[in-house]
Amino acid sequence: MCADDSPAVAGVALLDADANYLFADDAYRRMTGEPAGGLEGRPVGARAADVAGPPGLLAAVLADGRPRTHASPGRRCTWQRMTGARSQALGLIGVLIEQAPGPPPRLHVAAAADRIGTTLDAETTCEELARYVSTALADAAAVDLTAAPDPAAAPLRRTAAAGRTELLADPAPAAAAERAIREGRPVLDDRWLAAPLIARERALGVVLAARAHSRFTRDDVLLTQSAALRAAFAVDHARRYAEARRTAVELQRALLTDPGLPHPNLQLATRYLPAGTGDLVGGDWFETVRLHFGRTLLVMGDVMGHGVASAVDMNSYRAALRDVAAADLPPHRVLRRLDMAISDAASRRPAACLLARVDPARGIVSFSSAGHLPPAVFAGDGAAELVDVPVGPPLGTGLGGYDIVSRRLRPEDTLLLFTDGLVERRGEDIDTSLARLARFRPRPGCTVDELADEVLARLDAAHAADDVALMAARIRERALPEPD
Repeated sequence: MCADDSPAVAGVALLDADANYLFADDAYRRMTGEPAGGLEGRPVGARAADVAGPPGLLAAVLADGRPRTHASPGRRCTWQRMTGARSQALGLIGVLIEQAPGPPPRLHVAAAADRIGTTLDAETTCEELARYVSTALADAAAVDLTAAPDPAAAPLRRTAAAGRTELLADPAPAAAAERAIREGRPVLDDRWLAAPLIARERALGVVLAARAHSRFTRDDVLLTQSAALRAAFAVDHARRYAEARRTAVELQRALLTDPGLPHPNLQLATRYLPAGTGDLVGGDWFETVRLHFGRTLLVMGDVMGHGVASAVDMNSYRAALRDVAAADLPPHRVLRRLDMAISDAASRRPAACLLARVDPARGIVSFSSAGHLPPAVFAGDGAAELVDVPVGPPLGTGLGGYDIVSRRLRPEDTLLLFTDGLVERRGEDIDTSLARLARFRPRPGCTVDELADEVLARLDAAHAADDVALMAARIRERALPEPD
C-alpha cells in the first residue's frame, strides 16, 4: 500500500456518444474551469482540452473500448467507454485526478475504471467493486445496496463480498456504513473504511473495506472513494435502464392485450415475446379489424427504435390504422392513407407494416407491405411458402407507392405474420433467416395456437435479440359471409 499522504482531488464526468457532457461533479468543473451551470448537452470545451487529451483520444476510446489516460503536469484523466448489453457504445466516463507536488500514489485509479462497471447489471458492478477494493486496497471488502430511494426507509442488503470476509463480521463496519450513508462521505475508523455510493446526489449504498493489521492512509481513502463513485454511476445507470425497460415492457403488453376481434369465421392466435436481454423493447404490434361481408384485416407492424417512445408511437399507429381501416379500403390504399396521416406528425418514428385482408367466403387473402418481411403460409401437409409481396417504403416517410397481391387461402392453410425478431440473427443474411422458417414443418393437425407455439420454440424465439410478435390465422371450414 502507499503510505504517502500528499493531498489529491478526484473529479468525474460523463459524456454521451457524441462527447457531449451528461454530468460533471463540482471537483471536475473546478479543476477544468468548466461552468457550474448549463454544462449538460455541451461538448468538451477548450478549457478542458488538457483533460480530453489530443484530438481523437475520446473517439478512439469509443471505437475500441480500450481505456486511455491523458496526463499533464499535476493531473491525469482516465477515460473509459460505457457500453450497453449488446456492447454498443453509450458514452464515456472520465476520472480526473489532480495531485499536489510529491510522490504520486502507486495505485492508479485507472485500474478501477478498467474493472468496475463493465456491464448494465447492478450486482455485477458490486462484485467488481468488491474484488477491486479487496485486491488493491484492503484484505476484505463488501458492497451493500439500499432497495429504497430513501436509505433510511429500508435496510441495506449485502450484494457482494470478497477477500477475508470474516473481517467484516463485526458491528464496527456496519456502524461505519450507516454513518457514511447518513453523512454522505467516507468514514475511516482505525482498520475500517466505509465509502458511500452516491449518484445524482442520492446514496445508493456503501462499500466497506477492512484490514487485518495496517491502517488506511489518505490515499487509500481517495482511491476507495473514486472506485465507489465509479460504481455508483454504473449502478444508477443499470437501475435506470432496468426501470425504463420494465416500463416499456409493461406498456407494450398493456397495449397489446386488447387487439380487435376477428370475425368468428377466422381462427386466430397471437404471441408477443419481449427480448430477454439487450436494448429496451421495441415497437412491435399487431391488430385485427373487422370489415364488411365477413372479412378481417390482419395487421403486423414494427415501429423503428426501442424504449417507451417506440411503444407510445406504436399505439399511435394502431389508433390511426383503426380509423383508416374503417373505410374498408383495399390494403394498399389503407397503407397509403396511413402513411400520409403519420408523415404529417413529424415526431412519429417510421414503421414497417404488413396488411393481410382475409376473405373466408371466397378463400382469398390480399397483402400489402410497407417495408415489412413477407408472410408465410403453411399448407395442411406442413409445407411452408413465403408469399412474394411487393415491398413499399416504411410508413411515416410520406413516399407512398404500395402494391397489392392476392392468393388463395384454403381452410387447411395457416397464415403466419411476424416481426423480424422471429427470424433475424446477428451477422446472418436475411434470406438465410427466412429460409430457416420456410424449412419448418409443423405437426399435422395442430391448432393455430399449437402452431404459434411450435414456431416460437423451433426458432428459439425466447433467446432472440429483438422483440418477437406473430399472428397465426386459419379459415374455419364452411365459413359463410356474415350480414353487413
